[in-house]
Amino acid sequence: MRWKRTSVIAIATGMFIAGAAILALRAADRAFPPPLETAGTVSAEVLDRDGQLLRAFATPEGRWRLKTTVDDVDPLFLRMLVAYEDRRFYEHGGVDIQAIGRAAYQLVTSGHIVSGASTLSMQVARLIEPRQGRSFGAKLLQVARAIQIERRLSKEQILDLYLTHAPYGGNLEGVRAASLSYFGKEPKRLSVAQAALLVALPQLPERRRPDRNLAAAEAARKRVLERAAVSHAIGDGEAERAQAVLLPERRLQLPALAAHLAQTAVRLKPTDRTHTTTLRKQVQEGLEATARDAELKLGAKLSLAMVMADAQTGEILGEVGSANYFDASRSGWIDMTRISRSPGSTLKPFIYGLAFEEGLVSQETIIEDRPADFFGYRPRNFDMSYQGDVTVREALQLSLNVPAIKLLDAVNPAKLMVRFRRAEVRPVLPPNETPGLAIGLGGVGVTLKDLVQLYTALANNGKAVRLGNGVDRQPGMIDGEALLEPVAVWNITDILSGVIPPAGAPRRGIAYKTGTSYGYRDAWSVGYDGRHVLGVWVGRPDNGAVPGLTGYGTAAPILFDAFAKSGIATTPLPRPPLGAIRIAQAELPISQRRFAISSSGLLATSAREQAPQIVYPPEGAHIDLGATSGELGPLMLKLQGGRSPFRWLANGKPLPDLSRRRTNQWMPDGAGYSKLTVIDALGRAASVGVFIE
Repeated sequence: MRWKRTSVIAIATGMFIAGAAILALRAADRAFPPPLETAGTVSAEVLDRDGQLLRAFATPEGRWRLKTTVDDVDPLFLRMLVAYEDRRFYEHGGVDIQAIGRAAYQLVTSGHIVSGASTLSMQVARLIEPRQGRSFGAKLLQVARAIQIERRLSKEQILDLYLTHAPYGGNLEGVRAASLSYFGKEPKRLSVAQAALLVALPQLPERRRPDRNLAAAEAARKRVLERAAVSHAIGDGEAERAQAVLLPERRLQLPALAAHLAQTAVRLKPTDRTHTTTLRKQVQEGLEATARDAELKLGAKLSLAMVMADAQTGEILGEVGSANYFDASRSGWIDMTRISRSPGSTLKPFIYGLAFEEGLVSQETIIEDRPADFFGYRPRNFDMSYQGDVTVREALQLSLNVPAIKLLDAVNPAKLMVRFRRAEVRPVLPPNETPGLAIGLGGVGVTLKDLVQLYTALANNGKAVRLGNGVDRQPGMIDGEALLEPVAVWNITDILSGVIPPAGAPRRGIAYKTGTSYGYRDAWSVGYDGRHVLGVWVGRPDNGAVPGLTGYGTAAPILFDAFAKSGIATTPLPRPPLGAIRIAQAELPISQRRFAISSSGLLATSAREQAPQIVYPPEGAHIDLGATSGELGPLMLKLQGGRSPFRWLANGKPLPDLSRRRTNQWMPDGAGYSKLTVIDALGRAASVGVFIE
C-alpha cells in the first residue's frame, strides 16, 4: 500500500507543479512574453523558379536552419511525429496533465525515468529559448513558455517552429536540412523508413547520428516504427518492411548551385531570407555538370562561362560564371558572364542579316574570299588561307573573314551598331573610336549575357528580349523595332543550322556560331533552337593568350554537351515566314548572282546609283501566302539600286506611301497572278510577275 500512496503523491505533485506554472504564467504573461521574434532567424535560401532550393547560406552562428512549414513535409512524417512525441498534441494547451501523471507514476514504480511528459509545445519552448542544464526551475519555465506559445500561436504554427528548429546533429537544424543532408531530397515525399529516422533523431541528435553511430540510429528508428504501428500511424506490416531498409551512412552536402548568382542575391538584399530566381534547377545542374567535366579537360588557369535563356520571355534558365567558383588558380570567383570580351566572329550573323535585309545578297550569291584592302585594313582568315569564289552560305558557315568585312562595308558598321541598340545591347568600342570594320571580327567588347541577348532575336523571328535572372535584372520584352526582319533571320538560321557539329557531337537540331578572338584569348560558341539560346565562353580571366584555343575546337563541344545535359527537349527551329524561300543561283537576279567589289575592297559601283531592280520576289515565282487557308499574309518586297524615294505599284495600283527604304510589304487582294512595279526618284522602273498561292 505504501507504493500506492507514494504514486498518488508523485502524481499530485506533478499536477500541482503544472497548475502552479499556469497560475504564475497568467500573472506574468504580458510582462515576460516568449522570444518568438528571435525564432525567425533562418538560413537565407536561393530558389529556382519552381521553389526548389539552389543554395542555402548558414545562419550567423553557422547552422543550417531552413525554414520549414507543415506544407513542406510529408503528412506521414507529421502523423508519426505526433504519435511518437505527443499523442494529445491537438487536445492540450501546451502541457499534457495526463502525460505528467503517467511519467511520475512510472518514475515511482520503476525507480527510473520510463517516459517523459514533454509536449511538442514544450520542446519548441526549449528550442527557441535554450537553457543550460536540467533543473526544476528550467522545467517550470519551459512549461510556462509552452502555455504562452499555445496562447499566441496555432497548432500548425507551433509545428512550423518545431520542424524548423529541431536538432539533427552537428550544425543541422530542422527537418528540411536533415532530409536534404541524409536523403538528398526535400521532405515533401518520405518513405516510412525515412520518416521514422527523422522522428527519432531530435531526442538524442548526436548519439543517434547514422553517419557516426549506425546501431543507435537503427535502434531509435525501430522504437519509432513500433510506436507508429501501435497507434496506427502506419499500416500493417510497414514497420517490418521499413526496418529492413538500410540507413544512410554519410551526410550529403546541401545544394550549392549558381554560386555567383546566389552571392549577388544575398549582397543586394541581405535581410531577405528567400530569393527567387528565374533559373530551373534541372538546367542549372546540367550546366554545372558540364562545367565540371570541361574543367578536367581545360588547361591551367582557363575558366569558362555559360548562359542559357528562354528566347521568348528573356528568363535566364541557367548561368555558370566560372569553371569552379572555389578554384583560385582559375580566378573562379570572377563571374565571366558579366565581363566584356572580344566576341570574335560571333557577330557575323547580324552582318549577313543586314545584307539579306537590304537585298544585297541571297544565300547562293557568289562572293570573293581573296585578299582585300579596306583603306589600310586588311582582314585575313583564321587559317591564313583563302577560298576564292564561295557562296554567301558557305562564307558564313566557314566563318570567312574577308566576305564578312565586304558585307559590313556595304551595310555600314554604324548601322549594325544601331541595330544592336534595338536589342538594348551596346558593345564597348576602343577609347575614342567610332564604329569601324574591325567590329565584324570582334573589335568591340561584349559580355556573354549581351551576346545571348542578341541571339534571342535569331530564335524569336528577329525580336530580341531582355535577359533577366530575377535577382539583379528582370526579364521582359523590348519595345521598338525588331533587330532584323523575319525573312533575314530565317536565312541566317537556315545557314547556321547546316554547320557541322564538332567532332563526336550528334546533330541536335540547333543553329550555332563559333568565334575566336584575336590572339587566342577568347573562344565562343552560341547556339539556339526554336525557343532557347545557349552561349559558352572559354578563356583566361586575366585575358592572357592561350595558343590553340578556338571557338570550334574548345567552346563548341561544351555547347553541345551543355545542351544535352540541360534536360531541355529541343524545340524545332522556326518555320520559314511568309515569303522566305531558297532561290537557286541560276534563278537569282543578275545583280545578286555575284557580290561585285573592286580590287580595293569597296563596292565597285554603289547599288544606290544603278537603276532599280526587284530582287524579291523573283520573276515568275509561285509564293505561298496562305491563300488556300483563307488567312492571306503580306508579301515582302525588296529592291536593289535606284534612288529613293520609291513608289511601288501592284497590278497598276500605287501602294499608299512613298518609301525611302529598299524593303516594303504588300497585302494581295487574293490568289492568282500579280504584277509588281517599282519606280525610283529618277523615273526608272522595274517589274516582276508573280503567282500568289
